[in-house]
Amino acid sequence: MGNVRTDQIKRTAKELIRRFPDKFSNNFEENKLLVGKLLEGPTTKIRNQIAGYIASLLSGEEAEAPQEEETPEEGESQ
Repeated sequence: MGNVRTDQIKRTAKELIRRFPDKFSNNFEENKLLVGKLLEGPTTKIRNQIAGYIASLLSGEEAEAPQEEETPEEGESQ
């Protein structure tokens, strides 16, 4: 089963990734500290939900990255 997250959590997390793409990683603990610094006054629960969603988005991107397939060069036959 997946986690249920509100649109506000998803929207905030995506906006933070868009604005600071090089600062976040798939490490929840690092993201948690960074979200706490970047946002003013989120509750602990909201901060953790945003940090967790960012981590899951970024780890999902790495897992779903297309693998380069070896293709024959021009003029080569298989």
